[in-house]
Amino acid sequence: MSECGGRDGGGGGSSSSSSDDAEDAGGGGGGGPAGSGSSSPAPASSEGRLRRGLRGASLMARRRPELLCGAVALGCALLLALKFTCSRAKDVIIPAKPPVSFFSSRSAVLDLFQGQLDYAEHARQDSEVVLLFFYAPWCGQSIAARAEIEHVASQLSDQVLFVAVNCWWNQGKCRKQKHFFYFPVIHLYHRSFGPIEYKGPMSAVYIEKFIRRVMKPLLYIPSQSELLDFLSNYEPGVLGYFEFSGSPQPPGYLTFFASALHSLKKDYLGTVRFGVITNKHLAKLVSLVHSGSVYLHRHFNTSLVFPREIMNFTAENIYKWASENQELLFRWLRPHGGKSLLLNNELKKGPALFLFIPFDPLAERHPLLDEITQVALEYNNCHGDQVVERLLQHLRRVDVPGLQPLAPEPLAPLQDVPLRPTSPCCNTVVLPQGHTFSRTHNVCELCVNQTAGGTKPSSVSVPHCSFFEMAAALDSFYLKEQTFYHVASGSMECSNFLTSYSPFSYCTACCRTIHRSMTDFGNSEQEAFETPAMAFSPLEKCEAATPSPVPHIEENRYLFPEVDLASTAFTGLSCRTNKTLNIYLLDSNLFWLYAERLGAPSSAHVKEFATIVDVKEESHYILDPKQALMKFTLESFIQNFSILYSPLKRHLIGSDSAQFPSQHPITEVTTDTFWEVVLQKQDVLLLYYAPWCGFCPSLNHVFIQLARLLPGDTLTVARIDVSQNDLPWEFMVDRLPTILFFPCNRKDLSVKYPGDLPITLPNLLRFILHHSDPTSAPQNLANPQECLQSEVALKQGHMAHLEREMQRLRAERGSLHRAQVQVEGRLSQARRDGRRLLRQQQNLVRQHSLLRRHGQQLQALYAQKARELQDLAAHSETLSENNTWLKVLMATMERHLEGQDQDENPAPRRETHPDPPQPPGASHLPGGSSPSSSTSATLAPERKNENRTD
Repeated sequence: MSECGGRDGGGGGSSSSSSDDAEDAGGGGGGGPAGSGSSSPAPASSEGRLRRGLRGASLMARRRPELLCGAVALGCALLLALKFTCSRAKDVIIPAKPPVSFFSSRSAVLDLFQGQLDYAEHARQDSEVVLLFFYAPWCGQSIAARAEIEHVASQLSDQVLFVAVNCWWNQGKCRKQKHFFYFPVIHLYHRSFGPIEYKGPMSAVYIEKFIRRVMKPLLYIPSQSELLDFLSNYEPGVLGYFEFSGSPQPPGYLTFFASALHSLKKDYLGTVRFGVITNKHLAKLVSLVHSGSVYLHRHFNTSLVFPREIMNFTAENIYKWASENQELLFRWLRPHGGKSLLLNNELKKGPALFLFIPFDPLAERHPLLDEITQVALEYNNCHGDQVVERLLQHLRRVDVPGLQPLAPEPLAPLQDVPLRPTSPCCNTVVLPQGHTFSRTHNVCELCVNQTAGGTKPSSVSVPHCSFFEMAAALDSFYLKEQTFYHVASGSMECSNFLTSYSPFSYCTACCRTIHRSMTDFGNSEQEAFETPAMAFSPLEKCEAATPSPVPHIEENRYLFPEVDLASTAFTGLSCRTNKTLNIYLLDSNLFWLYAERLGAPSSAHVKEFATIVDVKEESHYILDPKQALMKFTLESFIQNFSILYSPLKRHLIGSDSAQFPSQHPITEVTTDTFWEVVLQKQDVLLLYYAPWCGFCPSLNHVFIQLARLLPGDTLTVARIDVSQNDLPWEFMVDRLPTILFFPCNRKDLSVKYPGDLPITLPNLLRFILHHSDPTSAPQNLANPQECLQSEVALKQGHMAHLEREMQRLRAERGSLHRAQVQVEGRLSQARRDGRRLLRQQQNLVRQHSLLRRHGQQLQALYAQKARELQDLAAHSETLSENNTWLKVLMATMERHLEGQDQDENPAPRRETHPDPPQPPGASHLPGGSSPSSSTSATLAPERKNENRTD
């Protein structure tokens, strides 16, 4: 039978499955001996079950293939349903609101608020100059720049197409094609050239200036005056010479035009200026002979011509050549935000002169900028270049002779203009002399002239003499008064200088040195005041502001007669000093915050400020805010910085208010009060500290005790926060905390507290007594014995005072000790009371918990008794009803028994009858007892129940 079953297919499968199951069972035993009783591990049993399940599924699939197809179809249906559900999940998100117009409908800006970039590209093809303003509606910078763009569009809408594109709308083409990392973004296109990205300040004047540079990248130069204007500009200039007589577009002109646009694309500041010359005579002045030549002007180094033999004449190469060989007089800085590292990077290059001036990019003339350019040209003109002198004369508005080549040739001398004073405004000035010339006086006559010299409009009339004109002339004269100091000589010399109050007036000062002992002072004075006819050259300007308290270099020249005055000339000063300055300009309208951080007053009416910062020398100087920022003051400021022993005072930054009130025993010293408090007559003990010094606050109580111990009229205990207050270098320290003692009348002999000595009250007292000033007594004691006696008496007085103070402190310490004992006793009693109250509180808490549990038990018992009473009440009602029925039954039975007794009494009693007949009503009574006995037996328990119920 087993062999046949083995040949049969179905039997074979069953046999194999059974054998497999047996195998699994055997394998599950772990291969151990039969009956070993060892349990198989859980992973093996789970694997066996999985194997058996897979074999069963495969057998089921072989037997019934339709099940396999159904399972596959069901899985595909589940996948499709899952995919359909996920695709519908996007509809759950609330769609973004449609964009709205960013600019007003009345604006000159075409607003594509749905991001139609293709329409913007189409509109760009029809305009010569196009500005694309890419914005995000939520961006704060975009919202702030919107008004600036609208203002510019109102000015240039007839020449430039302004298009605004919303580049944040996710369904617009701008969002899909452009990937900006910041907003707003401004791109300009000049025909097919672009984009030229603008990265300057989001101010209307700067944006308009940049657009005009894109509209007109080349400056046409038709005359020598405009050529000098172009070359004397502070920005590097590139000139191209092209002859338009033969063709409307000479060879190379479009390339030169594209190079100008390329420079704006690479440098949004427009540092390099491009100009074009069509006149061959003007071209010869800058050594351009052939049409298509390109010239790079440099002030101090040799100017260059584009080398066509070496480099290809392309727009990129022209800009690269110009940017690599350009020469900058000074740089404009435009830092981003309020914490830019741009200033830090520039300060690492060396000493820097920062000039903050209000700048209008759209203005045609910048007088203050021209004066700064003159200062920069003179400061760097080390070799006295004649071309630079020509440019300086042009900047000073001095008439230059006709067409001359701008080459190092001797310049034609200027024509002498006779001095004809037409105004009677004159004043006599006697200059005070120093110790070197104590027996001489420089007497000068100062006159105001308004009609001679210079170019003046015909409408200007000669005014009458006024006090204000004379005051302005005196102010300007006193700023330049050291120029009129001469060695004792009877010769008379006159000088002329412009006044800053009016460009059409100048001052004349004729000075002569007169000895004090001369008796004919009046006659000499009259002779000295005779104004001679002389040449007038208004090349210098004077300042009308009040003189600065910081001495200028000119004010100290008369103290050093051996110094050659020519060596301190300003021209070429950068090559004669090792402290050459890099000059930087910032627009005070945009970056006045940096000026305030560098020391400018926050309440300045005119936002003009100059400062010199030398990081290497850790020096910081500022120009006196009372002085006007002009050529003369800048020259003096730079000269004072450049000399070896500079008279400039380092700018010190100090806190405004003190931490301690005035009545506090410790005096809080600041930068402004340091000289008054520390360098006064009495002894001063000064503590240097900082808020970040962790050990410094622990010394406060020591200094408070010291200030209370010593009399305040002989010793001042003070402290200074060096993190907020700068001091001169001779008073700075290198570690914190540091204690310095400044003795009376010997401030130059200050003493430092020993660093290895603990800072305690006794040590401080010994330190002060040892270094205190013994010369506070009268200083005219000629006998040394008396000096010693006065010193001993002074020390004895100090010791007596200290002994009295020590006795008072001992008494206070005793009283404090007694008070401490009393307080400790009260504290111990309070602690005991607290512990007792805590125990009572704990007991009360336990009792409260017990009472709460007992109350819960009583409530439960009350509820139980209430339920029992309810049950008893129900039983009593039932028993009362039963009692009523029993009473009725008893009354009925009694009447029935009474009727039977009446019926039995007339008949004779049968005593011998064994079985007396039952009465008629006997069948209604249970048992065979007599009615009376059964009734009484029945009523007995009922009465008991009734009595119990009652």
